Amino acid sequence: MELSPAELKANYSNLLDLHVKYFGSGIKEYKPVSSHGSDRVIVRLFSESGSTSIGIINPFHIAENKAFISFGRHFRTCGLNIPEIYTVSQDEKLYLLEDLGDESLFNRITSGDSFNDEKKDLYKRVFEELPKFQITAGKDIDFSLCYQFGEFGSDNIDLDLNYFRERFLNNFYKGTVDSINLDKDLELLKSELLELPRDYFLYRDFQSRNVMIKGSELYFIDFQSGRKGALLYDAASMLYDAKANIPQKVREELLAYYLEVLSGYVRIDLDYFNRTFWYFAMIRILQAMGAYGFLGLVKGKSRFLESIPYALKNINFILNERIPRNEFNYLKQIFSELEMKIT
Repeated sequence: MELSPAELKANYSNLLDLHVKYFGSGIKEYKPVSSHGSDRVIVRLFSESGSTSIGIINPFHIAENKAFISFGRHFRTCGLNIPEIYTVSQDEKLYLLEDLGDESLFNRITSGDSFNDEKKDLYKRVFEELPKFQITAGKDIDFSLCYQFGEFGSDNIDLDLNYFRERFLNNFYKGTVDSINLDKDLELLKSELLELPRDYFLYRDFQSRNVMIKGSELYFIDFQSGRKGALLYDAASMLYDAKANIPQKVREELLAYYLEVLSGYVRIDLDYFNRTFWYFAMIRILQAMGAYGFLGLVKGKSRFLESIPYALKNINFILNERIPRNEFNYLKQIFSELEMKIT
């Protein structure tokens, strides 16, 4: 969805009025900030007083705004580093946030040639914070405001798998799809994912672009898609963030570190979590592939297509090196063919 020029102008005017009402000062200028795959319009506002803030315009998805605002306020009461929510318009279509700057974890870890100890330590700090969202804040968060799904359960998994089929497989796999064998493999994946308890806050889009670095502090953004779910999904999302391209050895070291931190919050079966993690990595990669197809081909945001070779490399590694040999034979065939043709 896109605003017409007249609608955009009216919303900008309302956003500037909101700023004046809250801060008591006008705006010298404003500059767009990338919203990546979102329909939101995001701008940096430069106040006449010399301060900056981030303005969000999102008239199409009020439920998304409500989720972000409610979750954000709750996280702040839990002492978590998220941007301060300054003010919200009465109709909840616009809001103003603390400006965290432009440096994300993704920017930091993709600068330079090597994945050094400093970068690894940043990820360790991220995984020290993750259980605070999932477990500490997740105990009494208002899940009634989840705007897509209330839970990462059967229906949500079905949607993600269909998204992968329709937006990625149908567009990029040129062979004839054996629907029976594909269904068999995807049902197996779904059954494995549903084994773990889903009583925690699942951040959903927990990836390196959504961790900001301001000074020496890490801040977390874009948690509005959160829902109930299992603990391993967000770790898989962060570690298999395609273009971050974390070395495989480092990924597994960081997974071990996350599970160690996690065991300080809840009792876990370490062997079972280590085995089950790979199924969550699979579903996250498949869902991301669907997004690459949709955003890259339908929305015309071609940079998302650049992530596909990384995703294919990751899914093939998991299928061939970390999943039991007798599982997902048809997916192994499909992805082996795709990697040879695309990469």
